[in-house]
Amino acid sequence: MSKTILVISAHSDDEVLGCGGVIARHVAEGDNVHLLFMTDGVASRLESGDGKNRLTYAQDVSKILKVDSFTNLNFPDNQMDSIPLLGIVKEVENKITELQPEIIYTHHIGDLNIDHQITHKAVITACRPQPDFCVKEIYAFEVLSSTEWQTPGVESFNPNVFVDITDYIDIKKQVLEVYSEEMRQPPHSRSIDNALRLNALRGNSVGVDYAEAFELIRMSR
Repeated sequence: MSKTILVISAHSDDEVLGCGGVIARHVAEGDNVHLLFMTDGVASRLESGDGKNRLTYAQDVSKILKVDSFTNLNFPDNQMDSIPLLGIVKEVENKITELQPEIIYTHHIGDLNIDHQITHKAVITACRPQPDFCVKEIYAFEVLSSTEWQTPGVESFNPNVFVDITDYIDIKKQVLEVYSEEMRQPPHSRSIDNALRLNALRGNSVGVDYAEAFELIRMSR
């Protein structure tokens, strides 16, 4: 029986870095996958200098991954701390009510990036356990150049769920290349080469070629 999956990320490209392979696997297994981006990507566009927004690339990525939908909430890029949390939570609640997802993937609370932190807080607040609530599983993913760059001792990422994406690593590489404007050249942490090495490390640690790693935040059955 197919499930409805909602991936909630602060920026378009985070979804691919954090769980691009898992998205492809869910789609291949017949699940309905939806992407929710919190910010407008304006800061990224200004940095890239090509006049394109990350959301322009997100359209191409969504087609490649064959997701059912993607939505952008247009909060200010790298300035989500300027918005009252309640307003962000209500937008997330509205999308959950609309889609009724069983599984949510989102950012880790300990990420260095402030938008990632606020996205996590908004998701957890929107997913307060209620009778007959649709969301049964919540997972936090890691994003290179944010998760591993936080101050030591501040909510470190401790993965306890590893998903085999060996059959989908070529798709992940393809969509990472779509976001090439957001990637950096080696030896930067946020390079495509390093992203694939991380997936190899996560996979080899559980006996497969490639995997994506998550912290299980909540599961109810």
